[in-house]
Amino acid sequence: MEKSLVIVESPAKARTINKYLGRNFVVKASLGHIKNLPENRLGVDIKNDFKPEYVTIKGKSKFINEIKKAAKDSSQIYIATDPDREGEAIAWHIAQEIKPKNGNIYRVLFNEITKKAVETGINNPGKIDLLKVDAQQARRIMDRIVGYQISPFLWKTLYSGLSAGRVQSVALRLICDKEQKIKEFTPEEYWSVEALLKTKNQNEFYSTLIKKNNTKISIPDKNTVDKIVDELSKLTIRIIDIKEKKIKRKPEPPFITSSLQQEASKRLGLSTSRIMKIAQQLYEGIEIGKEGNVGLITYMRTDSVRIADEARNKVRKFIEKNFGNEYLSKNPRIFKNKNKSQDAHEAIRPTYIEKRPDDIKPYLTKDQYNIYRLIFNRFVASQMAEAVISQKSIDIEAGDYLFRTACSTTDFNGFLKVFQDFSETEKDEKKEIHIPEDIKKGEILSLIKLIPKQHFTQPPPRYTESSLVKELDNLNIGRPSTYAIIITTLLQRNYIEKSGKKLIPTELGLVVNKILVSSFPEIFNVKFTAKMEEELDKIENGIKKSINVLKDFYTPFSFALEKYKKNRLKIKKEIQEFSEKKCELCGAPMIVRWSKSGKFLGCSNFPKCKYTMPLSRDETSTNETCPECGSMLVIKNGKYGEFLSCSRYPECRFAKPLVVAKCPEKNCNGDIISRKGKKGRIFYSCSNYPECKFISRYKIVNQNCPYCDSNYLEKRKTKGKNPVLMCPKCKKVIKLLIYILKNLLIIFLK
Repeated sequence: MEKSLVIVESPAKARTINKYLGRNFVVKASLGHIKNLPENRLGVDIKNDFKPEYVTIKGKSKFINEIKKAAKDSSQIYIATDPDREGEAIAWHIAQEIKPKNGNIYRVLFNEITKKAVETGINNPGKIDLLKVDAQQARRIMDRIVGYQISPFLWKTLYSGLSAGRVQSVALRLICDKEQKIKEFTPEEYWSVEALLKTKNQNEFYSTLIKKNNTKISIPDKNTVDKIVDELSKLTIRIIDIKEKKIKRKPEPPFITSSLQQEASKRLGLSTSRIMKIAQQLYEGIEIGKEGNVGLITYMRTDSVRIADEARNKVRKFIEKNFGNEYLSKNPRIFKNKNKSQDAHEAIRPTYIEKRPDDIKPYLTKDQYNIYRLIFNRFVASQMAEAVISQKSIDIEAGDYLFRTACSTTDFNGFLKVFQDFSETEKDEKKEIHIPEDIKKGEILSLIKLIPKQHFTQPPPRYTESSLVKELDNLNIGRPSTYAIIITTLLQRNYIEKSGKKLIPTELGLVVNKILVSSFPEIFNVKFTAKMEEELDKIENGIKKSINVLKDFYTPFSFALEKYKKNRLKIKKEIQEFSEKKCELCGAPMIVRWSKSGKFLGCSNFPKCKYTMPLSRDETSTNETCPECGSMLVIKNGKYGEFLSCSRYPECRFAKPLVVAKCPEKNCNGDIISRKGKKGRIFYSCSNYPECKFISRYKIVNQNCPYCDSNYLEKRKTKGKNPVLMCPKCKKVIKLLIYILKNLLIIFLK
């Protein structure tokens, strides 16, 4: 009996599906795309209606041969790549390869990897959605044109290897614009006044001054606040209004791609790329004991908040059984999408509501558990009862001034029982606000004290990954499924860096953004990029033809490109920085240049004169002398980390690795030196590598451990705490502050 061939993208998904389909099916994984545009050329024939040139991705020829052979021996082929544009494009390329061998090709979609969903998909196959393929192809062509035609200008202006991207560069612009606002921000002083009051029953509470003469009060300085405090201290204070009301809070819908990225980044501190990687694992299947591979969530790339009726009914029964009828919403809650085009998939939810996070925790990694629990709880909360909150406020009059105290209490937590609020903004701890129960309208209050407080306005906060995803989503820039790739690319290109959770543009990022925005303002702006996203959606929905969208894109793009070609030298001069230093070889002025290692000084007569020197002479002196010229050696920072160099550079070019400590490995006489990896991370290894395999990712401190015979310590960071020194051998911790004080004491005694 001939078998059926099923083609998916990942081995994990293949294992899960194979378990449900049985012996009559052969399941193979493509490991993503099999075809792409060529790496070393544009690969788009612009004059021939933007015809793309696809080539086989390196290493995929073996897979293509395998599926051709399998297709020939199969009764039918089911292509079950992911149910989105990228998955559709992969399916189309696979179909083109196997069609000559077997024309019985079907497209199946799995919104979730469960037995029922897989069997339903196989029993109800469709055809490849060519509109989705066209939309993906149009996006790929746009991105390729921008990347391949603008990046070379960055190379000529700064240095080779830089990149520009249609969406990536707009995201960079948002981050740089925010940084500019922070830089230009001027803090302004203002004051607030709080009163500690007492009722006739001797109950004390605080109230805040909010108005004068029915207008919001503004207190700019200490002189003004002193006058107000003096005036208030002489006035009669009484309650003029008491308001009480109950409000009901509804839960948010289950996660979509963008909201999952925002919440998981905010609550768990994970990068968007990590979140999407883990969500992919949960979708494709996790080994759950004797059950084998189990797909735990629905497809994680979705803009839809729709929930299948069966899933909604099951979660409502789960709520009633585990929390009681009072925690179940009165009617099934149905969430609506922003537009019809988003309704292709369900929201992100657990596939099996009976698999509670704590029950399967032993089979999950820490991050898998945390993300699964987040998805599970959000889904359960979406069908739970509203939270009931009592709000109470009192208005207090003092002459022309108005104070107000407001507080809220939760009468019934409802959905908040499983999905509590979380704020990413760090705020000072506030004292608990309460209002005495026995107060009455018209009651005269006693003033205990007035508390004036000085404040300063704060600059706008920098983006975090969570808030950047929210902004991109609100502005309709890119698609939620690409946000993680955008942020990762900006970090890898060294255009931005992370400080804690904050995303900060690097000096390189600011320069690149300046070049792109000044040269291509029509292309790298929010409105144009958002419009292109809408156009791609119209292709997918059959409203527009891809060729028309590409022409509409390329017309303003080519015009901007020609304009830049004419002004390139002018733009380069505008960003060029001159140094006060003169070239030591020809006497010409030195200018600031860029390379992959950062900024340096180069002769303005380049290429006639190729003299260069470091931009900064920041270096640490040592007691060692240069073996070649007898001058002092200094510690410098280079492309591969710290090293020792002659202080007379460039006259003397002697250099050697900086020895941090002696290698601790037995029978090794090597030294531990610092090195820099491919991704720019500093690590420490033995100078005798590859004979000696010693390596450490922590900073090495040349200090003996006080508890064992280790000849070095490692400087480690602890979450939320100060850095510590740890012995790699006995794992004892030496607090860094104590270590510093101890060494200072030794120096002082000497």
